[in-house]
Amino acid sequence: MDIYNLTTVEEFFLLGLSDLKEVRYPLFLFLAVIYQVTLLGNCTILLAIGTEKKLHTPMYYFLANLSLLDILCPSAIIPKMLENFLTEKQSISFVGCALQVYFLIALAGTEVFLLSLMAYDRYVAICFPLSYTLIMTKARCAQLTAGTWAVGFLHSLLHTVFTFRLSFCKSHQVNQYYCDIPPVVALSCSSTYVAKMLVLVVGGILAISAFQITLISYIYIISTILKIQSLEGKRKAFSTCASHLIVVSLFYGTILFTYMHPSSSQHSPARDRLISMLYAIITPMINPIIYSLRNTEVKGALKKFYITGNIIVAKNLFSTQLRVNS
Repeated sequence: MDIYNLTTVEEFFLLGLSDLKEVRYPLFLFLAVIYQVTLLGNCTILLAIGTEKKLHTPMYYFLANLSLLDILCPSAIIPKMLENFLTEKQSISFVGCALQVYFLIALAGTEVFLLSLMAYDRYVAICFPLSYTLIMTKARCAQLTAGTWAVGFLHSLLHTVFTFRLSFCKSHQVNQYYCDIPPVVALSCSSTYVAKMLVLVVGGILAISAFQITLISYIYIISTILKIQSLEGKRKAFSTCASHLIVVSLFYGTILFTYMHPSSSQHSPARDRLISMLYAIITPMINPIIYSLRNTEVKGALKKFYITGNIIVAKNLFSTQLRVNS
């Protein structure tokens, strides 16, 4: 490799909609709406859990963490995407790209571990109902949750350091709307063996371990539910984990579809880039909808929160009107 070909990278260029400029503004509007719905839905879940004492349980404590992740994960990429859709210069600084990769991988990784922790919580609740409060104490829930966040962010730090220590002397055009490890590594002219092996080995081990915990938990959950004699008992037991099962299926399904669907030369590259946005943008918007529609306790808390909010607004309007009349 010619040492004179090496250059100091100050910024990357996100290709984004370079080959589909005609849909730039409709896509901007689409993403802006999705982002607002995501923020509104997850913030509402957080407020409902925080204000309703009945929801101060391990299950909803983990759900609050999931909603927080579903706010932070799209916030790591959507604002920059919206800015680039409205400007001709599709650039992002080297540090900005590194931070975007770091937070995206950290938050997505934390969500993988959190979903396995939520599956374990449902396993204990259904398979050991009498010991549930002794096993899932507040202190233990806090420790387990802190552990998932720590592992997620440390895991991301490892990948980010080994990705951005590479030499970038090829094109600085990232074939994506945002910075991610595969398109950034593809720009390197130095050996990418270590960076790729870390993704495959370390990332693979952690992801497979989290998936196995989730899978084994649900095998035991389903086995226990099938042993229940009454249909009403089976229905109640399944209803406690149905929302989480749907969220897990959606999360893993979108990741598999994003990274394992075959690229086709018959389609525009923008098609593959649009598909890759599924797990980072669409899933966080759908999660609060699933929990609010299928969970009666969450629906009750949201209804109570909505009614209380309307009462407060009505009181304020009435007080204002009285002051004006007087």
